[in-house]
Amino acid sequence: MKKLIWSEFFILLAGTIFAWTNFTIELIDWLNKRACSTGCAVGIVNPFLTPCFYGAVFFLIAFIISAMILKQFKQSKK
Repeated sequence: MKKLIWSEFFILLAGTIFAWTNFTIELIDWLNKRACSTGCAVGIVNPFLTPCFYGAVFFLIAFIISAMILKQFKQSKK
């Protein structure tokens, strides 16, 4: 079980970093009035209304829950 919890934690960490990186690139493009270079939006669209933003938020929520599970797991082993 310990290996599974750590694996989930690192996969969600990587996914969260990837998602927020894509969103940041999209936000920079939008602020510079350029078309999206990551492919999340067509043309110049508010990045807070794109799938990249919503995906990043859901990855972050899942990562936070995973971190809480990991913390509880560590405390129960003491």
